[in-house]
Amino acid sequence: MTRHVYPPSALLGDYLRAAAGFFPTVGVLAIAPVGIVGETMLGGFAALFAVFGIRTALRHCTSIEVTETFLQSSGLLQTSIWWSKLDQMKLSYYSTRRDGHGGWMQLKLGAGWSTLRVDSRVEGFSELVSASANAAEMRGISLDPATLANLKALGIELRPTEPRFENATGVVV
Repeated sequence: MTRHVYPPSALLGDYLRAAAGFFPTVGVLAIAPVGIVGETMLGGFAALFAVFGIRTALRHCTSIEVTETFLQSSGLLQTSIWWSKLDQMKLSYYSTRRDGHGGWMQLKLGAGWSTLRVDSRVEGFSELVSASANAAEMRGISLDPATLANLKALGIELRPTEPRFENATGVVV
């Protein structure tokens, strides 16, 4: 079993961005008469930064445990994905610069109604992606070309697979 968490240092920037947007916006609302349009706009911005801060706090409180049979996130929002039920895997790369450098990756896993998204700031992200890719390969899940390219960028080589389907009796063909 492995355990993966978001280290506080990885989330510090998000906390600072949320605070830098929320507190000045609320301060302006509290001390300056800005009219209904200004209140609506500033209130919207304050809500946006508050949601971003709450989302960061939820991520901070989340831990992900990976075993041979399942993956489970614990914290306020809990999700369990059994490897035997995995039906979706996508590894995306989001660049912050035009030259394609300086970005982050996001792993999206799905099993039925359960979905889990993990970004590359989590400790042991490569190991988590490797375990997920192995499970996807064992299940015969067809991975899109972008996911295969991102796996290769992490040093994880998988062969492209044909999609598999369950027939009416539940047998995978």
